[in-house]
Amino acid sequence: MSLRERLAGTDDARLASLPPAPPAGLPDAVYQELRKSMHQTILDRIDLERLKQLTQEQFKHELALLVQRVIEDERIVLNQHERHRLVLDIQHEMLGFGPLEPLLADAGVSDILVNTHGKVYVERAGRLELTGVTFHDNAHLMKIIEKIVSRVGRRIDESTPMVDARLPDGSRVNAIIPPLAIDGPILSIRRFAANPLTIANLLAYKSLTPPMVQVLEALSQAKINILISGGTGSGKTTLLNVLSGFIPASERIVTIEDAAELQLRQPHVVRLETRQPNIEGRGEVTQRALVRNALRMRPDRIILGEVRGAEAIDMLQAMNTGHEGSLATIHSNSPRDALARLENMVGMAGVHLTPRAMRQQICSAVTVVLQVSRLTDGARKLVSLQEVTGMEGDMVAMHEIFRYEQTGIDAAGKVQGRFRATGVRPRFAERLRMYGVPVPDAAFDPDKSYE
Repeated sequence: MSLRERLAGTDDARLASLPPAPPAGLPDAVYQELRKSMHQTILDRIDLERLKQLTQEQFKHELALLVQRVIEDERIVLNQHERHRLVLDIQHEMLGFGPLEPLLADAGVSDILVNTHGKVYVERAGRLELTGVTFHDNAHLMKIIEKIVSRVGRRIDESTPMVDARLPDGSRVNAIIPPLAIDGPILSIRRFAANPLTIANLLAYKSLTPPMVQVLEALSQAKINILISGGTGSGKTTLLNVLSGFIPASERIVTIEDAAELQLRQPHVVRLETRQPNIEGRGEVTQRALVRNALRMRPDRIILGEVRGAEAIDMLQAMNTGHEGSLATIHSNSPRDALARLENMVGMAGVHLTPRAMRQQICSAVTVVLQVSRLTDGARKLVSLQEVTGMEGDMVAMHEIFRYEQTGIDAAGKVQGRFRATGVRPRFAERLRMYGVPVPDAAFDPDKSYE
C-alpha cells in the first residue's frame, strides 16, 4: 500500500480528496499521520548501509531528496511550508531526538517535561507552559528515550524502569516508564547552555551581589570546602560550575557524578561517572566507589556533583585528609538541614559513630554552606551564605554571613527583596588573608544592601 493510500485510509481525513492547489494548511492530526507514514516509507526505501558511509550533512541532504521524491511519487499535496517542515521532522526523527529537536534548539527553554506522548511542557524564564509538541504514541516516545539512554551506555526496560542519562550537550535526562509510571513513559530534561553561565551573568540576573562574589572567589582560591544546598531546579549545579571557574588552572580536578553534567573549563579535569548494574544485576559502580578511587588519582580538588548516600563519609574523609577546596551539592531547604542530611547519609554508610562524632567530622570538613533557592517568580538567588564555626555542646554552630531578605511581591508577580551582610566577620577571613586573597571589611558592612 502506498503512503497516499495509507493516509487516505485514516479516520482523520482523506488526503486523496485534497485539491491540487496548495492548501492553506493541513489539520494537525492529518500532518502527524503524514509524518508517521512518511517516516515508515523512508525506512522501507532507504539504504542504511550506504548512508552509514556519509557524513551527517550528506545524510541530511540525501534524506531531504528522498522525502521530496516520495512526496512527488505519491502525489501528496503540500504547500512549501509544509514540505520544509516535513523534511525537517524526518531529519530530526532519523538523526536526532524526533519532536524534541526544536525544543532542544530553543535557547530560551531551560526544562523539557514530557508527560506521556500527548503532553510536553517547557520552562521559559522560570514559568511552565504547555507546548504543541506531541509524539505519535507512547511507543514512539519509548523509542526516543531508548535512543537517548543507549548513547551513554545505559538501558531502560521493565527490569530497569527508571534511568538517569545525559544528552550530547550535557543536559541532564531522567526517564521513568511503566510499570512505575502508570500513564506511560515520563521524560524530564534539564537543559544546560552551550556556553555556561558566568559570574557576570549571575550578577546581571541579580542572583548574588559583588561583595558575595568577592567572598566566593576568595573561598575557592583559599581552598575552603564548600557545600551547596538547595531544592530541585534552584541552581545548585549552575553555582557549582561558576565556583569551579575560580579554581586555578594549575590544579588537577576530579569530578564524580551520577550523570555527567558539570561543564568545567580548566585544562586538567578528570570526569568520572557511575555505572548502573547490567541485566544480570552485576557491574554497578557507585559514587562511593568512585570517591574512593579518586583519592588514588592525586587530585588537588574533588567535586561531587551531588551527595546522595553512603559516599558522604568518604567525601568528608577526603576533605579532612588533604583534599581541601572540594565542592559538593546536596538537596536541602536550609543550611542547617543540609548538615542534618549529611549526618543521615554518613549513617547510611554503616559506619558506627556517635552523633557527636559524626557532627565533629562534618564540622572539620565543611566550612561554608551556600543556600540557593528558586523563588516564586522563577528567579534563582543565593539566599544565604553561612559559616560552620564548630561545635557548641552536641550541636553544630553556624554563623550567617550574607542573606537575601524577601520583602514582598509586586503587581506583576515579581519577588521584591534585598541582599545584605549580617555584620558578622567570618572566622575564615584570617585564612583568606594567609592565602593572599583578603576580602575588605566593607564587604561585610550590614548597612549596605542590594536590590
